Amino acid sequence: MFDKVLIANRGEIALRIQRACKELGIATVAVHSTADADAMHVRLADESVCIGPPPASESYLNIPRLLAACEITGADAIHPGYGFLSENARFAEILEEHDITFIGPTSEHIRIMGDKIEAKETAKRLGIPVVPGSDGGVPNEVEAQRIAKSMGFPVLIKAAAGGGGRGMKVARSEEDLEMAFRTARAEAKAAFGDDSVYIEKYLTHPRHIEIQVFGDGKGNAIHLGERDCSLQRRHQKILEEAPSPALNAEQRKKIGTTVANAMKKLKYRGAGTVEFLYEDGEFYFIEMNTRLQVEHPVTEMITGLDLVLEQIRIASGGSLSVTQEEVNFSGHAIECRINAENPKNFRPSPGKITYWHPPGGLGVRVDSGVYQGYRIPPNYDSLIGKLIVHGKNRNECLMRLRRCLSEFVIDGIETTIPLFTELCRHPDIANGLYDIHWLERYLSQSEG
Repeated sequence: MFDKVLIANRGEIALRIQRACKELGIATVAVHSTADADAMHVRLADESVCIGPPPASESYLNIPRLLAACEITGADAIHPGYGFLSENARFAEILEEHDITFIGPTSEHIRIMGDKIEAKETAKRLGIPVVPGSDGGVPNEVEAQRIAKSMGFPVLIKAAAGGGGRGMKVARSEEDLEMAFRTARAEAKAAFGDDSVYIEKYLTHPRHIEIQVFGDGKGNAIHLGERDCSLQRRHQKILEEAPSPALNAEQRKKIGTTVANAMKKLKYRGAGTVEFLYEDGEFYFIEMNTRLQVEHPVTEMITGLDLVLEQIRIASGGSLSVTQEEVNFSGHAIECRINAENPKNFRPSPGKITYWHPPGGLGVRVDSGVYQGYRIPPNYDSLIGKLIVHGKNRNECLMRLRRCLSEFVIDGIETTIPLFTELCRHPDIANGLYDIHWLERYLSQSEG
């Protein structure tokens, strides 16, 4: 086991990792920018190191400064959390070169799955169902038209190195394709320094279903069920639940087994999430995230497993703590991402939290790194906390969620709590009748 882990992140995920380390008896090092000097994870860590000014490029993304922090403190491992450097293959390689353990997959697997075209080809080879589309990158508009006509409109043009909805455009007809193709390439170049794009069939009413996997890097792998992340705004998830109300037991077992077997063949190490679009009973691979997900708590709530602890154990050379047969699913869980944003126009709302009263009670969990008097900096993502509730079934879970949202008080800033209060009372949400386009439609109708 490690002696000391440096947490290369901030906010709620930094605190989440720190708690797991503490329970394992591992000393922790918090790194922080000058904007995060008063952050909760910095206050609670065994040691802390300031690694630069507020811009992430000069602090949380600055690899030399992270290495220096490891050298100064004697940390023998780094946990990257999510975002920042968590899926940076070169970062993982550099740590290996400096005899520092990267708590995550191998750099090879990060690189393969970070390239959306190569990831899709790898998924095909491993027996994972994929969305119909181009075989690799599409070099020009003429080829794009040929491919689109062969599969039928609408089609989706996506950046090969993309994520988070950037470099992604829908073409609903031949007339739309030229502009969508050019725009996607331009956005991909600006966001990722790579204008490679590929084309997929655009599904009309899909759900976003993802499978949580764990591998030990030695050919053993398990799945921990699925999460339904279909409530999205601009391709960003805002609410996640497990299990999905759209799947039955047979579908759940089949796709979980397929993905787990694929990870065994790949000899994947650590936590990963294989993401699918699901429509009319069929699953279509879209990408794999080679890291811990923001929404991992809903899986923890229905399995009773500590995913961060499992990551640390596997990275230190241990084996999986459970077999597939020993994984027990219990009840239903829902997570709401609480953002410091205006709930109507989603404008960021940084500032000082003058009052903080999170909900509590049976089956309630709040993951957050903020506190009363904390000042939210304007430099980073607006996520300030996650409300996760668990119930014996989905109905009980929703009832508990409504109660918790009514108890959750955050003053001094605007948050998305009023939006969730509204959503969880909508009949479509209550009945699980939503797809990845539902929230955009709902918000546009509300504006009208």
